[in-house]
Amino acid sequence: MSSVNKVILIGNVGADPEVRYLDRGVAIANFNLATTERGYVMQNGTQVPDVTEWHSIVLWRNLAEWAQQNLKKSMKVYVEGKLKTRSWEKDGQIRRKTEVIAENIQILHRPDPNRVSAPRDTMPAEEPEASAANDEAQSASEEQGGYFSGLFR
Repeated sequence: MSSVNKVILIGNVGADPEVRYLDRGVAIANFNLATTERGYVMQNGTQVPDVTEWHSIVLWRNLAEWAQQNLKKSMKVYVEGKLKTRSWEKDGQIRRKTEVIAENIQILHRPDPNRVSAPRDTMPAEEPEASAANDEAQSASEEQGGYFSGLFR
């Protein structure tokens, strides 16, 4: 029986991708992706905080060049790929790093650069005209971003 090595992540880009080119002109991009499990309050009143995991994402060739042009810090993205662990020796110590080698990536949400973010709980109510404009912009964004764009904000 064969095995499966598949990872699906939805999270926020931690910084603009860093792209470099290998000897034969092959592009490789790296960036970190943050996924956050929301905190909650237990029945006994104990507050469990948010937990954020950081994932190292690696993109090769055309996908790396696409990322350089399209991905920016804080964008919400869908990443599909496989896990790969590499190891090396540095200063007499064996080092290991587990990375996600991306095979597919999709932008789910582009942050509005003109909007100052506020915590969800304290977001002020919008004016009716602003709400209509936001609905229109969100609709356009969903058409552009595909199936997942309206699901994860």
